[in-house]
Amino acid sequence: MARIAGVNIPSAKRLDIALTYIHGIGRIKSAEICEKAGLPPEKRVHQLAESEVIKVREIIDRDYTVEGDLRREVSMNIKRLVDLGCYRGLRHRKKLPVRGQRTHTNARTRKGKAKAIAGKKMVTK
Repeated sequence: MARIAGVNIPSAKRLDIALTYIHGIGRIKSAEICEKAGLPPEKRVHQLAESEVIKVREIIDRDYTVEGDLRREVSMNIKRLVDLGCYRGLRHRKKLPVRGQRTHTNARTRKGKAKAIAGKKMVTK
């Protein structure tokens, strides 16, 4: 099992799929990494030599923001918006959708489980 950017990469999977287990790397970035390293994306992780793993690790460290650094950067951006008191910051503070989605119905993922309202009855037809 290879360890890249503090994440154990599954060894039985293809290289381009296994790299997506790292936070901040998706399918497109993993394909770019394989191309920069000169490795075929269909090669399995357990087939990689130690030098190839080191090459991939160096490319990720040098060119991409991943894992803890990326999480920290995103949380700092959100904290900045909240501290500014701008509209997006207020939406983050109230735990409501930030990008213009409706909240009258839906938005359950962001708002959490529906809370019962005392005295309100379901209308049946």
